[in-house]
Amino acid sequence: MTPDGVDFAVFAGHADKVEICLFEAGDTTGATERRVSLPGHAHGTWFGSVPGLRVGQRYGVRALGPWLPAEGMRYNADKLLLDPCARAIEGQVTWRPEVFGHVVDAQLRGDPDFRDRRNSAAYVPRSVVVDNRFDWGDDASPQVPWAETVIYETHVRNLTRRHPEIPEWLRGTYAAMAHPATIAHLQALGVTSVELLPVHAFSHEPELVQRGLQNHWGYNTLGFSAPQAAYAASNSPQGGLDEFKGMVKGLHAAGLEVILDVVYNHTCEQSRIGATLSLRGLDNRAYYRLDERGRDIDVTGCGNTLDLRHPMVALLVLDSLRYWVQECHVDGFRFDLAVALGRGRDDAYDPNHPFLVALRTDPVLSRVKLIAEPWDLGVHGWRTGQFPPPFAEWNDHFRDAVRTFWLPDVERSAHLEPGNGVRELATRLAGSQDLFGAHDRGPTASVNYVAAHDGFTLADTTIYAYQVNSADGAGNQDGHTGHTGHTDHADHRSWTQRREGPGVNTPEMAARRRSIRNMLATELLATGVPMINAGDEFGRSQQGNNNAYYQDNPVSWFDWDLEPWQRELLATTRFLTKLRATNPVLRQ
Repeated sequence: MTPDGVDFAVFAGHADKVEICLFEAGDTTGATERRVSLPGHAHGTWFGSVPGLRVGQRYGVRALGPWLPAEGMRYNADKLLLDPCARAIEGQVTWRPEVFGHVVDAQLRGDPDFRDRRNSAAYVPRSVVVDNRFDWGDDASPQVPWAETVIYETHVRNLTRRHPEIPEWLRGTYAAMAHPATIAHLQALGVTSVELLPVHAFSHEPELVQRGLQNHWGYNTLGFSAPQAAYAASNSPQGGLDEFKGMVKGLHAAGLEVILDVVYNHTCEQSRIGATLSLRGLDNRAYYRLDERGRDIDVTGCGNTLDLRHPMVALLVLDSLRYWVQECHVDGFRFDLAVALGRGRDDAYDPNHPFLVALRTDPVLSRVKLIAEPWDLGVHGWRTGQFPPPFAEWNDHFRDAVRTFWLPDVERSAHLEPGNGVRELATRLAGSQDLFGAHDRGPTASVNYVAAHDGFTLADTTIYAYQVNSADGAGNQDGHTGHTGHTDHADHRSWTQRREGPGVNTPEMAARRRSIRNMLATELLATGVPMINAGDEFGRSQQGNNNAYYQDNPVSWFDWDLEPWQRELLATTRFLTKLRATNPVLRQ
């Protein structure tokens, strides 16, 4: 914003022309569209000032250029695009053939090489100009040292959607996250840092919509610098942004850090057979990793991979991260499929990748918490322990060792069979020096967890041997199969005490609850940084669903009407976090 209007700058490195498209508020059809060409052009960036614009202006972008699919260029001026740097987004994608750059049929299938000439403006969201000013008062980051950190991984809607002490109209929103009832639970639990599943604006995948489902977790980014509007109680773009900031301010006032789970490895445009919503229409060849035939190189399992080797793509991500820290006051980030962010020219992971170096040396970003999910789906994608300082990493070796020791090994012992012994568990309890002992990293680089959003809840590892995902509409073939492989996606390491499924006052129940306490105690008393999967503190179950990606319903929402054993487990968890906080030997 300037006193006279709004300055725009859009990178579209192979475009012949870029236009800013202005819409009146409330226009969802595109009838009021007015186009303004950006006159400036330097090094692939188009720029210019549009006078007279104010806060609340709805807009989009159109890029004119060559349609050369074999060369990776998919310009289509008939497709309205989102500004990749938009700080607010209004509306959602309507999954119709018009939102695809290529011709598709009613089932959204077609040949990606044939350009579609229909206008998409009536079926795509709008970028919105917002006022970044906010009354932060005396807000300050808690800046919790790594050695004292206890992370609580949660979802904005799941945690608050059914909380009886939160007004119904606020439940499932940013405002609910900062409600006194939520804060009271977090403070009593003894956690220091709230890690939120993705809150960047995201879209639902077309194949989910066609099955009557929707994306619930949010790992399908539409805009890197805009909060997900559906999580706001406010119904205005400006109000949603202010509500997000108010949540951060409220959690800070309670001494709690805010860490965002961020998805910069791919976008919701999927592969070349996907939609043209933003980056693909601006410069498909620059923003995404492509092969010599213009086809996507996919190491994310989501159809495309952002190309962080390109300076302007790295700049887009770095600017987004700085925005969330400087303007929204967040305290750190957990990077989804972080190996994809560090793949170099030869497609191999490089701990000294320019993007990772930029993160480590940036005067803003190097001072916040940086957590890597140290794997992706590409060749040699498993890199636990191989990220450079100051990164911490999710430690899957800790997860597997703890589950194995307390569940399958106990089952083997009951059958008088040998287990795996204590060597592996001892290494994880002592801080996983084999993984994090190099480069002066130490045990605080290890984020110790036994369960996370992806997979069985802690309680379900004691109730189910195999997933129960029939509600997902994928024939129970999605999620973790429990049969083969090293990853949690294929290896539950669970034990049901000889009885599959939930039970009431059965002999198995006492043993299951003891197993939950054993695993929680191991997680919270081990050397490293513990991460609690939200709801595990009171034994939450997802009825065996280990891929609740699509379940925005009571399968995922927390039931706060706790049974006596759940209240006892919650008290145990609180005791364990207090024990950790009051004994320095547990916080090396």
